[in-house]
Amino acid sequence: MTDHGIEFPVSRLHVVPAVLALATPTWQREVWLNSEEFEDLDYIVHVLFDDFCDADDPAPWLGKSLRTEEEVALMKELGAAYSAVESAVSPGAGDEEYLEHPAWASAVAVAAKLAHVMVNNDLKAASRQHYGEES
Repeated sequence: MTDHGIEFPVSRLHVVPAVLALATPTWQREVWLNSEEFEDLDYIVHVLFDDFCDADDPAPWLGKSLRTEEEVALMKELGAAYSAVESAVSPGAGDEEYLEHPAWASAVAVAAKLAHVMVNNDLKAASRQHYGEES
């Protein structure tokens, strides 16, 4: 799959950890449910839907914070999985209600796939940069 590069590397530095957080239920429970921590689900949603990507419509972010068409497709799938949970929980629901919802596991599974692809793509890009385009 073609790597379109990253025009906004700082955006990528926000998106990848946000996807990793969505892919890690242990992190979600230990960090998001801890009132002393900065990060929570709302923060992750702002990163992925508002600030550094648009998980509902990620195609315009190709070459900006997303490297490949596969990342775009998985981000769109993640946006749909999150939105399904969001529409199923009560308005104003807290993070714990999201994490307890039966459909949350689907969002976590898609995030895990996307995290794997993004990290792998970043490692390949770093290798190409270090060793040259032939790697």
